[in-house]
Amino acid sequence: MKKGRDCANLYRMKEIDKKTVQRVAHLARLELGESELELYSRQLASILAYINKLNEVDTKSTQPTSHPLATLKNVFRKDTPKESIPAEDALRNAPAAEGAFFAVPPVIEGK
Repeated sequence: MKKGRDCANLYRMKEIDKKTVQRVAHLARLELGESELELYSRQLASILAYINKLNEVDTKSTQPTSHPLATLKNVFRKDTPKESIPAEDALRNAPAAEGAFFAVPPVIEGK
C-alpha cells in the first residue's frame, strides 16, 4: 500500500525539487547533469501545478465517460469475409518457399 500513499502525497506537492528529480532519475538508472535537474524539476512542478488546478474543478455532477466525445462512432467498414489470395500468388515473389509456406532461416539457435 505504500505505493498508493506515495502517489497521493505526490499530487499534494506544490513543488518538485531537484532532490526529488535526482531520486527518480537514480531509480530509473539515469544520470542527469545539474542543468537537467533544474529543467526537469521546473517542468514537473509545472505539470503538478496544472494537475492541482484540475483537482479544484467541481465534478460531482459530471457523469464518468469512457471518451470525451460521447457521439463518437466507429467509422470502419463492415467486416465481411471474402476469398483469400491463392497461396501460389502470395508465394510468387517470396525468396524461398516450402510447399504452400514461406521458408525463413531458423531463429532459434541450436536447432
